[in-house]
Amino acid sequence: MSTAKKASAALISVFHKDGLEPIVKKLDELGVTLYSTGGTEKFIRDLGIDVVPVEDVTSYPSILGGRVKTLHPKVFGGILNRQDNESDVSQMKEFDIPQLDIVIVDLYPFEKTVASGASEQDIIEKIDIGGISLIRAAAKNFKDVLCVSSMEDYEDFLNVISEGNGTTTLEDRKRFATKAFNISSHYDTAIFNYFNKEKEETVLKISETKGQVLRYGENPHQKGFFFGDFDAMFTKLHGKELSYNNLLDVDAAVNLMGEFKNDDPTFAILKHNNACGLATRSTIKQAYVDALAGDPVSAFGGILISNVEIDKATAEEIHELFCEVVIAPSYSDEALKILKGKKNRIILIQNDIELPETLVRTCLNGVLVQDKDSKTDSKEDLNPVTDKKPTAEEIEDLIFASKLCKHTKSNTIVLAKNRQLCASGTGQTSRVDALNQAIHKAKSFDFDLEGAVMASDAFFPFPDCVEIADKAGIKSVIQPGGSIKDQLSIDYCNENGLSMVMTGTRHFKH
Repeated sequence: MSTAKKASAALISVFHKDGLEPIVKKLDELGVTLYSTGGTEKFIRDLGIDVVPVEDVTSYPSILGGRVKTLHPKVFGGILNRQDNESDVSQMKEFDIPQLDIVIVDLYPFEKTVASGASEQDIIEKIDIGGISLIRAAAKNFKDVLCVSSMEDYEDFLNVISEGNGTTTLEDRKRFATKAFNISSHYDTAIFNYFNKEKEETVLKISETKGQVLRYGENPHQKGFFFGDFDAMFTKLHGKELSYNNLLDVDAAVNLMGEFKNDDPTFAILKHNNACGLATRSTIKQAYVDALAGDPVSAFGGILISNVEIDKATAEEIHELFCEVVIAPSYSDEALKILKGKKNRIILIQNDIELPETLVRTCLNGVLVQDKDSKTDSKEDLNPVTDKKPTAEEIEDLIFASKLCKHTKSNTIVLAKNRQLCASGTGQTSRVDALNQAIHKAKSFDFDLEGAVMASDAFFPFPDCVEIADKAGIKSVIQPGGSIKDQLSIDYCNENGLSMVMTGTRHFKH
């Protein structure tokens, strides 16, 4: 039997009718009998095209407030029958069931309804029953039926039936079935995740329907993909396509700057997911200049991000640096013109949307899932544990350093002074190594650490770190505490005139 199928009848029942008109007209032109329900039936009639109401087939009206319209053997028999099965063909004739070769159905907008903040009852009513059943049935029987399950596929479908003069190939039908099962599985995942908000079921279900192929992964010999709605997160104004590594760095930059969203003008420069420069100042230009001073070497090819609009003066400074990406909530017209002077420089406007509260990463033969570290240390969290208390200026620097420490790879030590990153030690196997790395780096860029503060992402098991910090000129320390030997570090600080606060919150980032 030929795998090409000439369509004679189509069932159309959709929520979204944008783009439907040319399809209906083309099917009518091809002599395809149209069956429909409710609003879609009216839409077709208003076009002056004949349509058969589904209730004329089932002998049942739409009941229960529209909850039941198409759930009937005469509808599903028309979709699920196997045209090369003698028993099926016989029963179709016996029960006077019309053959349905095309099914065009979309689903109630469940996710949009949830996102709108609608009541639970409104959300429940947007759980599609008939539509999802029709889609699954038509996709299952792709050997005989073509299923269109989303308005995003209307143009594709119109091209198929136009080019084939109403005839579809097995390849076409299977391709559309694949799209349909993608739609149905994503829909069910969204519904489950809504009901499982409190995580009563220890189950992980993730579905991302927006994906793009990247040039490559972390290295050129690796394939790379991004699944997510990048366009909702950013408005891209200029530059080349973002790479896998760009996206990782952009993610790190956005999460770090989220800590400073409502602060004075703040600028950060990141490289390999860690900040190599960060400063808060009265103007964004000065914030950039002082962030760059933190490590002008590592800043080459980095990711730049601002928490306020980038103006002309700041753009002129940035333009002197080779950088991959610039991110800001907005840009002045003059700044944008300057920054676009480098054709490959990626310029992004960050839109104000909520980020996921759950972090997921592969591990062994499965995945690890955890809540996002949403705790930001504040003045109220500081517990002074030494005789000497930090000054108001030191408290500002301690909070500044703590915010950065939270977003730097463990083990980490951050050194800051006057709301400027002096240096950090990142990703070290010991905290002493992290501190020594930070001190060495700060001195290599001529930072005077006298009066600086130190932040640690975890407790000090011994007093060695505070002793090293003291000898470098550091005067105040912030750390979570929790070691059985905390008192040793406290005693050293008391004996040598350092202030130290504990927060009770560890900020590991592996």
